[in-house]
Amino acid sequence: MLNKLKTLACVAALALSSGVSAQEELKIGGIGSLSGGGTAWGIALQRGVQMAVDEVNAAGGLKVGDKTYRPKLVMFDDQYTAAGGRLAADRLINSEKIKFIIGPIGSPSVLGAMAVTTPAKVLLLSNGFAPSILKNEAKSPYNFRAMNSTVEFGPAMVKWYRDNFPNTKKVALIAPNDAVGQAVVPQLEQYYRDNGFEVWKELYDRGSKEFTPLLTRMMAQGVDLLDLNSNAPGEAGLILKQAKQAGFKGKIWQVGGPSVDEIMSIGGPLAEGFISLNVFDFNMPEAKKFLATYRAKYGDGVINAQAPGWYNAALNLFEAMRRAGSLDVDKVRDTLKKLDGYEAGLFGPVQWGGMGDYGVNHQLLLRFWIVEVKDGKIVTRAAISPEKR
Repeated sequence: MLNKLKTLACVAALALSSGVSAQEELKIGGIGSLSGGGTAWGIALQRGVQMAVDEVNAAGGLKVGDKTYRPKLVMFDDQYTAAGGRLAADRLINSEKIKFIIGPIGSPSVLGAMAVTTPAKVLLLSNGFAPSILKNEAKSPYNFRAMNSTVEFGPAMVKWYRDNFPNTKKVALIAPNDAVGQAVVPQLEQYYRDNGFEVWKELYDRGSKEFTPLLTRMMAQGVDLLDLNSNAPGEAGLILKQAKQAGFKGKIWQVGGPSVDEIMSIGGPLAEGFISLNVFDFNMPEAKKFLATYRAKYGDGVINAQAPGWYNAALNLFEAMRRAGSLDVDKVRDTLKKLDGYEAGLFGPVQWGGMGDYGVNHQLLLRFWIVEVKDGKIVTRAAISPEKR
């Protein structure tokens, strides 16, 4: 009996030495808003990346050169602030010794994180709309944007609205008085003016909950379209709800976001007719597997449309590591830039752009959708592919 037990112990030890448990751990940093107004986005990032990590590990790990690694997501909350983004990046780099980070979402958090990642030569796959995220003095050597920004979807969306609602004359832009609003509002204002709209704008303090006085001023200007632009889900939902409650009769839409499900949750019946950017269509046939896996792991609650995008970003990063055959950051970065044509499964072939707008091809170009809330459901109005510039 004793010999049998010894034999079993030896077999178990051999299995551990050759199996997944013996693989070297590869920490992947994650930064997202797990509290504050951008919580829905942060959770989407965390879950999307975790699903990619789970998928790679279930397939036996990540083969890089002659070694196989077991990816592990290490996630920190940035509270949707610049200080939070910087602190999270500092902890990931200096405490966790991580060289690859996915996130954050939102210009303040991304710019805060970049202050740490750029000098440390850490690869960052983020999503903030400020042009300076890619167009900067450092020439964005280690920073990539994993989703479209206002520059990629804004002109097409504004033109679509002009074509479909030609009687609209005056649009309101209400945005936070921070890096998001200061970057996005001038861009959108120009797009609207180029299409013949008048523009009224006002900025508010990030974290505000009461928008009725601001909305009353807006209605006094004869506005017939309110653009929620890049407001975080919590604040965007409150603005919509309070605008309707204050008696605004015009259309409300969002050239930014996206957070359609969250806005419907906050606005309830008042969200009827709301039109928005959406970054994923869950009704596509290729979405079925992703949906089934997500539901099995996280239940039947709301799925923010950014989750598939972060899943896609993580798989692109893992593929770059495989092809580079190395975890050297420069080699992975250079390989990531050459992934054009690779398909992770949800968005079609990888296409990098941005040279014309930012001076560097570090902008991932993805299909996007324009959707409308009709009878309490999300209905697709248009699907658009951004032009490479």
